[in-house]
Amino acid sequence: MDLPVINSISGEVAEGGGCASHSCGSTDDQLGHLPEHIRAKVHNHPCYSEQAHHYFARMHVAVAPACNIQCHYCNRKYDCSNESRPGVVSEVLTPEQAVKKVMAVAANIPQMTVLGIAGPGDPLANPERTFATFRELSEKAPDIKLCVSTNGLALPESVEELSKHNIDHVTITINCVDPDVGAQIYPWVFWKNKRIMGREGAAILIEQQQLGLEMLTERGILVKVNSVMIPGVNDKHLAEVSKVVKSKGAFLHNVMPLIAEPEHGTFYGLMGQPSPTPEELQELQDACSGDMNMMRHCRQCRADAVGLLGEDRGLEFTMDKIEDMEIDYPAAMVKRAEVHAQIAKELEIKEQDRQFQAQAKAALAALQGDVPLARPVLMAVSTKGGGVINEHFGHAHEFLVYEASPVGVRFIGHRKTTPYCEGGSSCGDGESALDETLRVLKGCEVVLSAKIGFEPWAPLEAAGIQPNGEHAMEPIEEAIAAVYEEMRATGKLDEKPELQQKVA
Repeated sequence: MDLPVINSISGEVAEGGGCASHSCGSTDDQLGHLPEHIRAKVHNHPCYSEQAHHYFARMHVAVAPACNIQCHYCNRKYDCSNESRPGVVSEVLTPEQAVKKVMAVAANIPQMTVLGIAGPGDPLANPERTFATFRELSEKAPDIKLCVSTNGLALPESVEELSKHNIDHVTITINCVDPDVGAQIYPWVFWKNKRIMGREGAAILIEQQQLGLEMLTERGILVKVNSVMIPGVNDKHLAEVSKVVKSKGAFLHNVMPLIAEPEHGTFYGLMGQPSPTPEELQELQDACSGDMNMMRHCRQCRADAVGLLGEDRGLEFTMDKIEDMEIDYPAAMVKRAEVHAQIAKELEIKEQDRQFQAQAKAALAALQGDVPLARPVLMAVSTKGGGVINEHFGHAHEFLVYEASPVGVRFIGHRKTTPYCEGGSSCGDGESALDETLRVLKGCEVVLSAKIGFEPWAPLEAAGIQPNGEHAMEPIEEAIAAVYEEMRATGKLDEKPELQQKVA
């Protein structure tokens, strides 16, 4: 019996004909308020579509160094080539350099469909640099989608200029709609040439964010809202944020975990503010998803990220290397169009197959009548991309986590780790790379990889996680559905999952 595969962004149920509860993500009803031409903008946008992020790449250019607010979770001074965190960059570019870099990346990575400006400060606090970049790219690379990510303080005054360019996606970071909550997140905002502190500053920021959101949606510009989940500060408040931003026309809500390691030098990091656990994040995302389409595949990218989500090829495209490149962009556009068409055809075939299986599933359900629902199971997957299981367990920098249940397979999120085969004997605080991975996979009952070595096999089983290397190079959702059906057929779903081994 095949399980339905649920697209967690589009909300389409590929198999099974329905969603048992709001927790499976968005629904067609939630997308119904958007015109078809707006929905069509999402299909190849890796930051907006969970399906697209397996196939299409994005890049960010860091042309905006200044910021007009201060957040307790942000420190733009820190830089590490291995650190994936908003605000981090290795080099700030001029608009001219940024355009040259985009052309080089697009020519060498034809899957790249999206260019975003997201920092390291706020793009709209640097309007000259930001819009100079957009103007030139609109002319020279019209096949690339242009995006901007902003805190929203200067958004209303920038909407008209944004609408003049090839910009149909904007992300606003909205962490609260209550100034009392905002005062705990933002120590100050810089507004009309004055630094305004505490609750008063937060109130101004919230007002500008809401006004800008309304103005964008009135012009048909697709809006995603980012929110940082900060335990004890706004975690109980973000469900209300989802309701408000949806009512004002936002398309997608991305609830991200706070990154607060002390070595980053942020206020929260230095003060010991905890980050949410994966379980806490999932619970909040599920609570919000009844009112809003939820994004669950965000990687909290650097402000100069390049490549597929989950990878960063930025070191291949530093300015010194780009200077030596000869770029024939008209020829590159032809190649890019061919690659995009190939991907679109592959996705179309997969969608047709899912629809066929959905009809079969619905027919089978009608014949079987009411059947007791088996419990859901979390499964982790190591993958290099492409929507298939194609990475060795010991090489994984992250695991994608899915939930399998009788109503389908849905994407839950990703969990980063130190690769077992590269981590050496210790990853900090005396924790080995394998110990870290076991801790990261807590709550998962199965891990699927292209290959799993002998040494980690027993520790995984002892932690209640069943290693599985039998589905190498298979599509992720299909493999998970097959493993879940095998568990059901062998009675493993009738048993309570083993207690996870405690890992210090």
